[in-house]
Amino acid sequence: MQIEGTGQWYAPGTILSGATGETLSLETLAERLAQHRIIYIGEQHNRPEHHKVQLDLIRALGRKVPELSVGMEMFDRGYQKRLDRWSAGQMDEDAFIEQVHWYANWRYDFALYRDILTHIRSENIPLHALNLPFHIPPKIAAGGLDSLLPEDSRHLPDIIDTSVAEHRDYLREVFEGHHAMRRTRFEYFYQAQCTWEDTMAASVAETLGASTMVVLAGSGHIRFRYGIPERAYRRVPVPYVTVIPVSTGETIQLNAADYFWITK
Repeated sequence: MQIEGTGQWYAPGTILSGATGETLSLETLAERLAQHRIIYIGEQHNRPEHHKVQLDLIRALGRKVPELSVGMEMFDRGYQKRLDRWSAGQMDEDAFIEQVHWYANWRYDFALYRDILTHIRSENIPLHALNLPFHIPPKIAAGGLDSLLPEDSRHLPDIIDTSVAEHRDYLREVFEGHHAMRRTRFEYFYQAQCTWEDTMAASVAETLGASTMVVLAGSGHIRFRYGIPERAYRRVPVPYVTVIPVSTGETIQLNAADYFWITK
């Protein structure tokens, strides 16, 4: 992994501060993270090593904070009661996969998330669904917010902020880099992203309570804090921190996150 504008590379296993560029140990990182109420940990969904980072940090934080919960992008809020049953140890894995319609909704191999979810169940950690139904963002991207049917609109958050210029510029670059999006209007794509992120931010704010919450979501929703972190902060202004796993060969901007964990 290389920092943009420098010739310096970092090996897998290195943990790096985005603020100072210093390297630190897992123990030191966990101590720093535990000083915040919300810890956002990113991922590339299909990379097992990113999920191992998430699990290592959940385990480390569980030893340091009195009340830990986990919020996940991977679940629609309508499934919350089924997540509660999982956290309480009242459902086995096969039933869980069926009951949350894992392969209809999230679709990535369940094995990527098995260790995290098994740890949550074994430790009875409260698990919170953060997302809106998965069929809604593609509809917004195709026709805009005004095209939604009333039964879809009822799932939207109270605020959808499309006014952050830096976020818009960041996502325009993402949009223009994906050939598959060329039949989609950028404005609709941007509305979909903001709806997605404001929904998850509202879910974080509504379910945080007195706990320290670890939020697992795609790094794109966390990078530069435009997506979920700042939107949640506007709803519940508590200290938060961001951690992004990055793979060997990637180039990063240090201001994109508070900490980076380099993986294979």
